[in-house]
Amino acid sequence: MALYVYLKARPKTFLSAVLPVFSGFLLMSGLSIIIWAAYPIMAFEIFLTPKFSVLIKPIPEGVIAEAMENRNIDNPSAILGVTDTFAETDYTKASNWFPKSPQRREEKEGGGDYTLSIPKLNIKDALVSVGGEDLNKSLIHYGGTGFPGEYGNAVIFGHSVLPAFFDPKNYRTIFSTLPTLANGDEIFTTYDGVTYRYVVWEMRVVSADDISVLEQKYDTSYVSLVTCVPPGTYWKKLIVKGRLEKI
Repeated sequence: MALYVYLKARPKTFLSAVLPVFSGFLLMSGLSIIIWAAYPIMAFEIFLTPKFSVLIKPIPEGVIAEAMENRNIDNPSAILGVTDTFAETDYTKASNWFPKSPQRREEKEGGGDYTLSIPKLNIKDALVSVGGEDLNKSLIHYGGTGFPGEYGNAVIFGHSVLPAFFDPKNYRTIFSTLPTLANGDEIFTTYDGVTYRYVVWEMRVVSADDISVLEQKYDTSYVSLVTCVPPGTYWKKLIVKGRLEKI
C-alpha cells in the first residue's frame, strides 16, 4: 500500500523571487569593495616595492632581540618608543611623524612658505608650510632641514590615501601616487621668487620609525619627499630623493 505525503507549496510572491537575487547582489558588492580596497596594497607590494631599495630599519633585529632579553620586554615598540598601534596616531599632524626628533621653528629672511610642483603627478604649486603641523592644509617642510636652492636636504611630508581617491589639489590625498615616480622625473620648488628644478635619483622604502631622511648632506641641494606606504596604510615610509639640476 503506497503512502502519500502532500506538502503545501510556498506562495509565490514578488519578495520571495527577488530576495535571492538581492542577497547575491549584496554579497558580490561586499566582495568587490574588499578587493577594491585591498588591491592597491597588494599591487604596491608585488609590483612597486621591488623597484625600491631594500627596506631599511633604523635598529638591527639583533639589537632589538638582545634588548628584549635583557629587559624582558615582549613588545619591541616599547624599546623604540613607538606607539603600540599606528591606528591610534594621527598622522595628519606632522609632529607625530618623528616625535623623538621634533621640528625646529626657523625664521627665514625670504619668507617661510613656498610651493612645489610635480608635472608627472599633475601637482602644481602646492603649498609647502615650513615647520607646519596640519597635513590637511598643506605639505609640510620639516623644520630644521635645508631650504630649496641651498646646500642641504629639504624634507617635505605629504599625506596619502588609496590611489582611487587621489586629487592633486587635496592635501589629504596629494601624495597618493608618489610611488609611481621614477628616477629622472622632475620636481620643482619655487622659493622666495626663484624656481628650482630637482631630478629624482633615488627612491627607497624605510620602516615607519626610521629618521635617516632628516640627515643633511651639504655637497649640493637636495629635496626628499616622504609619504606612507603601502597606499592607505602607515606601515612604512616611501622616500623620494631629488638632486638640484639646471633648468
